[in-house]
Amino acid sequence: MSETFVKEISPFVRCVEWLGIPRDSKATILVMLAGTLGVSAILILTYGNIFAAVAFVGLTIVATLTLFRVEWGFYLFIGFVLLFDQFIIPEFDPITLKVAYFHNIKEIPYLPSISAAVLNPLEVQLLFILAVWFGVLCYRKNRHLNRIPAWGTMVAFYVGIIAFVVYGLKTGGSFLPALWEVRALFYFGAMYALVPQIVQTEKDVRALLWVCILAISFKAFQAIERFIHLGFTFRGIATLTNHEDPVFMFTLVVLLFALVLFNAKTSQRFALLLLLFPLMMGFFAGQRRAAYAAIVPTLAAFFVLLPPRQTWAFIKGAFPFLILIALYAGIFWNSESKLASPVKLIKTALTKDKEEEGDRYYSNLYREQEKYDLAQTVKTAPVIGIGFGNKYLQPLKLVPIAFPLRDYIPHDEVLWLIVKTGAVGYFLFWFFLDCFACHGANVFMKLKNPYLKAVCALAVVAAVNQIVVSYYDLQLTYYRNMIYLGTLMGLVPALEYIDARSSHIADEQVESPLGESNG
Repeated sequence: MSETFVKEISPFVRCVEWLGIPRDSKATILVMLAGTLGVSAILILTYGNIFAAVAFVGLTIVATLTLFRVEWGFYLFIGFVLLFDQFIIPEFDPITLKVAYFHNIKEIPYLPSISAAVLNPLEVQLLFILAVWFGVLCYRKNRHLNRIPAWGTMVAFYVGIIAFVVYGLKTGGSFLPALWEVRALFYFGAMYALVPQIVQTEKDVRALLWVCILAISFKAFQAIERFIHLGFTFRGIATLTNHEDPVFMFTLVVLLFALVLFNAKTSQRFALLLLLFPLMMGFFAGQRRAAYAAIVPTLAAFFVLLPPRQTWAFIKGAFPFLILIALYAGIFWNSESKLASPVKLIKTALTKDKEEEGDRYYSNLYREQEKYDLAQTVKTAPVIGIGFGNKYLQPLKLVPIAFPLRDYIPHDEVLWLIVKTGAVGYFLFWFFLDCFACHGANVFMKLKNPYLKAVCALAVVAAVNQIVVSYYDLQLTYYRNMIYLGTLMGLVPALEYIDARSSHIADEQVESPLGESNG
């Protein structure tokens, strides 16, 4: 490259040198030039739309990092999924929603409208990660591939999902509703298969968990800020978080329990101890009855999973908290204080009395009528269901709610699955989950590394947590839920491989100490 050319772009060269990159790096200079020209072109084409320019810069950075290290791109992907909002929260319009990460590109207001752009940024990023990973796999022929647990049952389940989509369309169903119904399930499957191929070392596991901790904690602080802004009240707003955020926050509490019980020496344990109160406050601000309902089943599954030594430690540690919770419930059971909000949520789920249920009465009544409609629909096609894309029957006509897919997707998504796929699809779903749970529990018992053991416990009980929540709320079709669950469940084979490799290396070091030959 001539000195004249370098002088002409001296501002870019100084920037490169400031970053610590050699000034004669042609590739770096060309990339910076291309980026500058790209931003200029975006600003001209969009008449000065700064959001579009920022999106272009962000896209360039994400793509570059992914090409450099595919695992870095994956960490960014998970961070974006947990950080950005899929749905509107009434009275709040945060930047995490304005990014429109989960909207089809053609619907994003700050980007040029392209009618054919039916993918969303999430899908574009995921497809790019898959392409880069496949390229790396082809280039590095010695890269290890982890076996996917219960892969046969998973394949059977997804073949069934595709078949029920086709069946639904053949019987008069609509394509777009069918797509919205199964989209999140396919995200889950992609994560379940991809995570064990990308996460290859304990360092990778720690990095991924740090991303989850930071992003979920940010959502907790976001909820706390809103609660403070409203004067420590809810002002009639049902929730100050996304519906799924309290579910995520509770998984971090479970992870903390596991790290403490297995005495895992890690900075994540210390960080989660510091973040415990903000996470609990964020959980409280979420005001989701489904998240509260999942606490006991999730902790029960965690308790069953524990070895005897940790079981007694868990009992001794939990007993004082159970006493405090019992006292709190007894004191505030009939209270109208702000502090009684969690108790009120639990009461509304247990009682059928209109006065006790208060504002939640009509919500509960709607869900009961909805379940009746689902039960009647199942009777019409108990074996193979009605297929995706078809509306469920409404012998009890439901009142209108602000959800365009109301007639296709009910709140109770465990019953929704049997309505759409019948006994056949329902069996495939549970068979897959049961096989995973058995395999995960088996891996958990074999792991020797305390940190990996704690993460494995989280991965297994997260499935229980998600199913219970999905029984009460629409959370098998939420993108963020299913990506997060697929990520945690996909860690299990990676943990097994990492622990086995570490044990093998340790055995080799014992057999062949430093300075001695193998012979």
